[in-house]
Amino acid sequence: MGVSASAVGKRVARLEEKLGVRLFHRSTRSVTLTAEGTLFLERSRRILAEIEAAELELSQATAAPRGRLRVSLPLVSSLVLPVLGEFMREYPEIELDLDFTDRMVDVIEEGFDAVVRTGEPTDSRLTARRLGTFRSVLVASPGYLELRGTPQVPADLLLHTCLHYRFPNSGKLETWALRQEPGAPELQLPTSMICNNIETRVCFALQGLGIAYLPDFAIREPLADGRLTPILADDVLRSGVFHVLWPASKHPSLKVRALVNFLGARMFPENLAGRRRTARR
Repeated sequence: MGVSASAVGKRVARLEEKLGVRLFHRSTRSVTLTAEGTLFLERSRRILAEIEAAELELSQATAAPRGRLRVSLPLVSSLVLPVLGEFMREYPEIELDLDFTDRMVDVIEEGFDAVVRTGEPTDSRLTARRLGTFRSVLVASPGYLELRGTPQVPADLLLHTCLHYRFPNSGKLETWALRQEPGAPELQLPTSMICNNIETRVCFALQGLGIAYLPDFAIREPLADGRLTPILADDVLRSGVFHVLWPASKHPSLKVRALVNFLGARMFPENLAGRRRTARR
């Protein structure tokens, strides 16, 4: 440290005199902290850490986010890819390392900077920000419905071609959450086709090959232009929420903050607009 032991001793003695307490137990063989000294040391460390964090925050205020950013994303490319493309243009000095999977990754152990997932956060080691909500929709093409008829109640689906999703982790089929009479058994829907992604079901539904159970964000355009028709709208019960999560820290890196803020503003702009309208009331 470039300071002699005697000089340190004198400074400590002056500090003890100023504070009116002993900070150290001294003997010929050892020097140990008193209870007051331990308390003072812990508080001083926290103050120094806050000063360092403030200096870092100010130094970063004028810096551009840069560096490698490793992100785990669910298999919903139609939702995230356009936004990530805009992010790359906005932040050219950030190198995106994207991992698309529906597997529940361990963010800390596997070295991810951030993850996007559905459901409510449960890992206390992570900080989360809500991105937006979605709902599930049953859809088919007008041609399919003209040929096979439009289901009027959930039980009518038993007579239709159903396009299913299998969860990669468990191998189980996604349950179609449909309104039924209390105590009624779960419908055993036909499994005419099974896949493990969204795009296949959208493609087959557009081709008139069956009825698909899909998140609304994946079929905005086909619903808007009439290529797909929603059915049993009042009987579909499921909705969900997306979060972005990252390792908990008082001062996340610039690149992580940039991604979190960008996703929050761009992934579900209609949700953001709705929250703003509510806040103004």
